[in-house]
Amino acid sequence: MTAADVWLSIPPDEIDGLPDGPRYLFWNGDEDYPADPADCAFYVVPYMKPSEVAVRPMPLMRSVRVVQTLSAGTDNVEPGLRHLSEGVRLCNARGVHEASTAELTLALILASLRGVPEFVRAQDEGEWRGGAFRPALADRTVLIVGYGSIGAAIEDRLVPFELARVARVARSARTTERGPVHPLTELASLLPQADVVVLSTPLTEGTRHLVDAGFLARMKDGALLVNVARGAVVDTKALLTEVESGRITAALDVTDPEPLPAEHPLWRAPGVLITPHVGGPTSAFLPRAERLLRDQLRRFVNQEELGNVVLVTGAERD
Repeated sequence: MTAADVWLSIPPDEIDGLPDGPRYLFWNGDEDYPADPADCAFYVVPYMKPSEVAVRPMPLMRSVRVVQTLSAGTDNVEPGLRHLSEGVRLCNARGVHEASTAELTLALILASLRGVPEFVRAQDEGEWRGGAFRPALADRTVLIVGYGSIGAAIEDRLVPFELARVARVARSARTTERGPVHPLTELASLLPQADVVVLSTPLTEGTRHLVDAGFLARMKDGALLVNVARGAVVDTKALLTEVESGRITAALDVTDPEPLPAEHPLWRAPGVLITPHVGGPTSAFLPRAERLLRDQLRRFVNQEELGNVVLVTGAERD
């Protein structure tokens, strides 16, 4: 491969085993670019930066062949793809966030069902508030909406909890070792059966506001909605109506808008647990991100097929 610039959002001297050939440059969203964006052939998008930061150099990247995110979702960079030439591969970070996001999902479910936020508030006030029975995860039915690698990792961690059932929904039907994956067209019939509904689907035009008033109305009384996908998968206004009535509860690692403004009523809605989009950034992130980048760059330098390709610019999307 002809020598070319690779922009990394992790300092290159911290990643062992990068292949020889490219010039590795560090850029994590600073105002100044490390070199001329026109010479960048492989762009690793800054992690946990706003979309406007991720997209800013893309109109100038006339030679870029690969855009690699370090997030599972790619919606933050897709607005910049229209500036790129045909044939640019957009790759996501499948394999990086499964462990961390699945751990947080279990934490949100258990904390919500067992009333942990109430106990933390009681501890702050020095009060002993016990005695009430709380819902257990055991014997419950969990519906996972979005059964990609993260959805599968969530189910892996649910296995020891003696669930009554796990139902799985994805864009299209298929069969896995754990059982069938239902298509989105069957979602309406599955919702009334679920005690816990977990959202782990990518944000696309097809999933934006997937969780609307109709979706929420089909959830059973007392059910828990858990969102570790993207905030805009949920219609926030519709969700507020349901949680303020007390009919369902919610645990949200992502919100719409995000960050959630201090005055937003979702902060104070009853039965709502909010974490500030922390599903990915844990100690598990860096070694998995570095492993992904080493592998992708080895493939790139050797002109081999890349992994995790989400789309190719100029090609028809499924």
